[in-house]
Formats: sequence, structure tokens, C-alpha cells
Amino acid sequence: MFASKTHWLVAWTISAFVVGLVPSDLFAQKTIPGHTAYVHPDPWGARIRENQGVLKWQDSNPSIRWWGLFKNPGELGIKVLVRGTAESVAGLKLRVGDQEHSSVGTSSEQEFTVVDFGRFELKIDQPSHQMIELVRGSGEAIDVKELRLDGPASVDAFFNLKERRNAASVHLMYPVDRQAKVEAFYTEVVGVEEPIGTFYMACGWHRGYFGMQVNSKTERRIIFSVWDSGNEAIDRNKVAKENRVQLIGKGEGVFAGDFGNEGTGGHSHLKVLWKTGAKQRFLVTAVPTDATHTTFSGYWFHPEDNKWMLISSWNAPKEGGYMRGLHSFSENFLGENGHLVRKALYGNQWYRTSDGKWHEITEARFSHDPTGKDDRMDRTMGVEDNQFFLRHGGFLDGSLDYGTPMTRDPVGQPPSDIEALLSK
Repeated sequence: MFASKTHWLVAWTISAFVVGLVPSDLFAQKTIPGHTAYVHPDPWGARIRENQGVLKWQDSNPSIRWWGLFKNPGELGIKVLVRGTAESVAGLKLRVGDQEHSSVGTSSEQEFTVVDFGRFELKIDQPSHQMIELVRGSGEAIDVKELRLDGPASVDAFFNLKERRNAASVHLMYPVDRQAKVEAFYTEVVGVEEPIGTFYMACGWHRGYFGMQVNSKTERRIIFSVWDSGNEAIDRNKVAKENRVQLIGKGEGVFAGDFGNEGTGGHSHLKVLWKTGAKQRFLVTAVPTDATHTTFSGYWFHPEDNKWMLISSWNAPKEGGYMRGLHSFSENFLGENGHLVRKALYGNQWYRTSDGKWHEITEARFSHDPTGKDDRMDRTMGVEDNQFFLRHGGFLDGSLDYGTPMTRDPVGQPPSDIEALLSK
């Protein structure tokens, strides 16, 4: 049953189209740029450029994939605008679900070939993401400019149309009183999925962030960074000395330096192959050193050494107080594989105030970046094994509204092995 006027109109139009009452050109063509596609199986297996599409696509990577959120069933006409030799173009096929079509005709459009794959039947009973996969045969490299859709199923179909192919960034915002004098913030994180270009951020606050990153197939990092004061967004060389955070200390094997392009500040990381599916533990402390400075320190529990280690400590100017704005997030910082699922569990959150009292965090609110508002609906949070989870990417169904609150059950007892770190 169609539950809205829009769905009723689409249903009527489909029926009218079948009996010949409505002309076939009623459904305007929808154009999906090639630069929104993903290369399979190697996401870096072809060049993708804004307004140019997929360039030099070779048979070592047999397919490229688009995903769209379709809201209506029915016929879906699909054409693809490509540039290549007659042999390579002739070998193209297109898949939607369990349907695969070869070309039913071609035409020329300037230096391109329009390949028509005919009509597919989309059978859905509720809005869902569907993959459209262009499969190539052997032959020379092909350029793919765009995907063209028409027909009843294309009505109101939602696609990311931008060159930025990253999954949306998603956040857990913890409702801590802004006036609370938070001197310590503790969180546990379990990375469930491990795509390259993932940052699972455990402990975020108004001056920095602390978490774990997947940098390549052979490199992972624990990262602790603190922002400078001032308004410089790009170049730390433009930040006056009195506005810079100063390194106080760092752990063995930890690199410390500068960062920019997202604000500026002090960056530190430890290269360590933290394990997917294993609990990682993080603690940030805040110690006011005078009326205008606070030292922020990040500690990570090393599972193999079975002990806490300092990542780094930074003295931040124009502070003199404690932490506020406590949060966690998950970020996809590489767009080439923004179609892969990222998921992590965040649990056992605690903060301690300057009076020595621990407070358990059992509520979080969901938020996302502008990509999650305008371009990608595959982002959500939930509760699993009494931990909050964040999931984004993968073009999975089940988005969540911005600001949705969730709660988990209290654990009731803060970890006992972190007290010693707070006396340092």
C-alpha cells in the first residue's frame, strides 16, 4: 500500500503508463555523475575527477558501482555515457540486483558513446539503497562520464552528486553540564570494521581529540591532538607563540609535531597495530597550571604491555579551566572507499570532576556533519552489548535523525586502574 499522496501519484502514473494513458517521457532523466562512483575491487584502481568521471578504467578492476536511495518501485531505464574503443564498449554489462543486461543499443554524443541497457524492474516495498554496477570485459581502458536514469523507479531517487565520496562523519554528543569542572574523561572503543581511512575518535572535548586510526594495510595509529588558540585554520606558521600549545612530554615511540588545515595545533601519534574487535581504552586529563593555561594529557592502555602509557601532554594557552563539550565520533577521511561500512562500539564512559567524584555517562545524542544532512543517508547510531555504536558508510538502510537521544544501562563502577594516572 502507498501511504502518501506522492506514492499514490506514482502508483497511478505507473498504471496509466502501462495502459498507454501517459507518455513515456513524463519521467525526467536523472543524471548521476561518474565522479560519484566507486571502483571495485580496488578503490584506487582508476582515477576519478570532478566533472570528468572515472578515467582510465581497466579490466584489472572489473566493475564500478553507484548507490542510490530509491523510494518507488517500477521500471528503471539506465544508460551510461562512456568513451572507449568499440570493442571495450561492446563488452559492457550492467547489473541491478539479480538483473544483468547487455547493451540494447548505442548512440554517439560528441566524443562519447551513449550505451543503453534497457529497462530494469525495481521491486521494493519501502525506500532502500540499491547498487547499480557497470561491469566491463577485456579491452582497452574506458572513461565513464555519467549514469542516466529514467522511468517510474527514478522518481525521487536520492544520490550523492558531489565529488566528495566520503561517508558522513557521525558523532555521539554527551550531555555534560557546561559548568562541570571536568578533569578526566574516560572511554572504551571497539573497532568493528576496519576500512583504510577510518578514524574512531574516543575522547573529544573543546580543545582536542584522542582516538585510533587505520592509515593503510600495514599502519595504524593512536592519535592525540590539541588545538592552538586563535582563529588560524590552515597554517601553523601564522600562529603567534603565545597562542600555540606547547609539548610538555610524550611517551616512548610517540611522534609529536604540528598540524593544520583543520585549525592548527600540536599533534602526536603512536604507530601500533591495534586490533579490530579488541577493546581500546582512552583517558584524557585536564590540569589547570595557572589562570590562563591548562595541560591536557592523553593516556592509552597498551593491551600487549598490559599497562597505561602516556601518548603526549600539551600546555594550552587561553584556558586555565577544565574540559567541556565531551563527545566521540567516527570519521571517513578518504573518499575513495566511502562506500565501505565503518562501525565502532563506544562504552563505559566516565568523567571526573575537580571534587574527585566520578560521573557515568549513560546518554548520548546522535549528530552528523553536513554530508550527512545533504548527501549521505547511510548514518546511524544505536546500542549494542550495552555500548553505543556509530555506523556510517556502506549505503545501508536505516538513517537516524539528527539529535536523537539514546541511553545505555549504567555499569556502576569506574575503572580502578586509572586513579594513579590522575595523581601525576
